[in-house]
Amino acid sequence: MYSTRSSVSITLSTWSALFLREAVSRVSAGRAAWLWLLVEPVAHLTILMVMFSSIRHRIMPGFDFALFLAIGILGYNLFRHSAMRSMAAISANRALFAYRQVKPVDVVLVRAFLEGVIQLFVGLIMFSGMSLAGFDALPHDPLTVMLVYTLFWIFGTGVGLALSVGSTLIPEVGRVANLCFIPLYFLSGVLFSPAMLPPALRDWLLLNPIMQGLELARGAFSPSYQEVTGLGLGYLMAFAFVSLFFGLALHVRFSRRLLMQ
Repeated sequence: MYSTRSSVSITLSTWSALFLREAVSRVSAGRAAWLWLLVEPVAHLTILMVMFSSIRHRIMPGFDFALFLAIGILGYNLFRHSAMRSMAAISANRALFAYRQVKPVDVVLVRAFLEGVIQLFVGLIMFSGMSLAGFDALPHDPLTVMLVYTLFWIFGTGVGLALSVGSTLIPEVGRVANLCFIPLYFLSGVLFSPAMLPPALRDWLLLNPIMQGLELARGAFSPSYQEVTGLGLGYLMAFAFVSLFFGLALHVRFSRRLLMQ
């Protein structure tokens, strides 16, 4: 008697094996690699706090500056890491395509999911540590915070899906994407509040869905945070799901060429 496995069962088994492979390689990539996953955002937060310690009250009066930075750093890192690591997933796992069950979209989605899990644990550890250190790091509206960070992950996954196709077919796309993430960091409100900006400039920068998401997350953490007007969760949601569907459509359209590259 032979049992026939369904396509869903095969896909879930493939994703499970890919996830374990990615997790082991990520954690064992170097000496104490698992520790650096936490050290990186903590060091980033500490350096920024030292740099802006003299002007932090002018940057965000009435709101804890360390929490302000932590929300921005974790939110932006969740988007950027999901996108950047997903972009390189096809080239890093090309040998696995010899197996019929493994498709390029599988390795991209699994790597993005792993990055989301890692950033989730990093965020929980950071905010728990800040709470133990005396900071008011417990969100006033945890459901909104969870939704915003989930949308950041979906947005990063969608961008990563699209970039994985583009960088595989045209290598220059990956180089340009790496350069674009540098100014995007400074234009997303990680280091400042849009309330500090002139109205004309603020309206332009609020077209960036990442800035809107960070503002919504900060407002959900503390009711005392003064959000700017014109924010909408649906705006970030639209960018997240449109990018996801666009990235999946590109993988369907160029699936054969991705396997042949």
